[in-house]
Amino acid sequence: MHKTVAVIGSGFAGLSAACYLAKEGFNVHVFEKNESIGGRARKFESDGFTFDMGPSWYWMPDVFERFFSDFGFQSKDFYELVRLSPSYRVFFEENDHIDLPSDKNELMELFDSIEPNSGQQLEAFLKDAEYKYQVGINKLVYKPSERISEFLENEILLGSIKLQLFGSISSLIRKYFKHPKIHQLLEFPVLFLGAKPKNTPALYSLMNYADMELGTWYPKGGMSKIIDAMTFIAKKHGVTFHLNSPVNFIPSMGKSALGVETPKGLFHADVVVAGADYHHVETQLLQTENRNYSLNYWSKRTMAPSSLLFYLGIDKKVENLDHHNLFFDADFENHAHEIYNDEKWPSDPLFYVCAPSKTDSTVAPKGCENLFVLMPIAPDLKDDNQTREKYFELLINRLETHTKSNIKEHIIYKRSFAVNDFKNEYNAYRGNAYGLANTLKQTAFLKPKMRNQKLNNLFYTGQLTIPGPGVPPALISGKVVSSLIINQEKTQVYESTI
Repeated sequence: MHKTVAVIGSGFAGLSAACYLAKEGFNVHVFEKNESIGGRARKFESDGFTFDMGPSWYWMPDVFERFFSDFGFQSKDFYELVRLSPSYRVFFEENDHIDLPSDKNELMELFDSIEPNSGQQLEAFLKDAEYKYQVGINKLVYKPSERISEFLENEILLGSIKLQLFGSISSLIRKYFKHPKIHQLLEFPVLFLGAKPKNTPALYSLMNYADMELGTWYPKGGMSKIIDAMTFIAKKHGVTFHLNSPVNFIPSMGKSALGVETPKGLFHADVVVAGADYHHVETQLLQTENRNYSLNYWSKRTMAPSSLLFYLGIDKKVENLDHHNLFFDADFENHAHEIYNDEKWPSDPLFYVCAPSKTDSTVAPKGCENLFVLMPIAPDLKDDNQTREKYFELLINRLETHTKSNIKEHIIYKRSFAVNDFKNEYNAYRGNAYGLANTLKQTAFLKPKMRNQKLNNLFYTGQLTIPGPGVPPALISGKVVSSLIINQEKTQVYESTI
């Protein structure tokens, strides 16, 4: 296949699609609006600190290994993986925190210490979650979800009750456990899916299996090492990258896209893959008659949260922090309500702190700490510096209270990132940070389709389509969309020879 493909966006999904298509023989060109490759997983360096701008959790290592093995590699060919132990620390009230051990027996003992006999319940819960993971990852997420018939395989039909597609993960957890701390520990991974636990299908207890059985990992050098590895594979297979090249329009003729229009002119392509924000592509890059969905459709979608982020360089080591730190010292339900229902800046937020310098000395100067602070917020909030600083003071004060450490006076580098930046940097619909929430009504074939229904050579990939938000799903999304394109091209070649 010698056809030319234009991929819009160099995030995980766009890179994944580019790699698979180039391997198949397509002439692939990636157009990235920013000055570096990686999309939301870019990195930046300042004052001796190296910051990952977006994703900081390395879960589902099998998905990464599957990607690399498709190209004859292993992750260890590119970076050193370290399994974190403890996996993460959870702060509750002052002087009350829990370290989640990576060892299964220690984890069961921890649960028993919170709620009698809950260790045995955890084992049963995770056994059920393992089944969902094996079926979900191996059977469900690699499907393009173009029609419901894809899900009519015997194993899926027979296991539909066990998969619990229609119950909520919140209800499932409460069938096994009574203690609110355990509820919070098990509901936390669902936050990556962008919806309240009570609105997230119980199928996604597979995230608990990924967390507690497969482990929490860290690639030495940071998450950007994955981007570096994928870029190497892409270039090895002949992919060309065009940086500082925003796509302004996708011209068409009849039922075909002609390529992509950039400030340098029209780049002709036989196939276009939109790895950029789906809503942006639909509403800004296409003529109205070529769109899959109306503005009314998008206005009714449930978006995953946005985030207020702070990248901090500290000129000392901060005690009482681990690599990953979750602060559940406020009311979870109230914060969730202010994200999903009464959309406003939170009154008493939960937050997360990543300190990769606890594991990796290369991301901060000697004796210093690299902190990534994230507060989930509702999308499309009014975003200004005064509001950012208000929450910075709140979060730093609480962080100092929990760590018993003076942090504010030791900040030597600080940068913030929030709703306006997500819009400006990534064209993110409503300034979302994660994409489309994985609610029951937005799962599988109910998500926006990968194939444009009006233009037969325009496809979509990434967090607003199949299979959903997160780094492993993005890798899978790129593979799934490339398979659609490859199969379509093979069919056309076959039909032309008849």
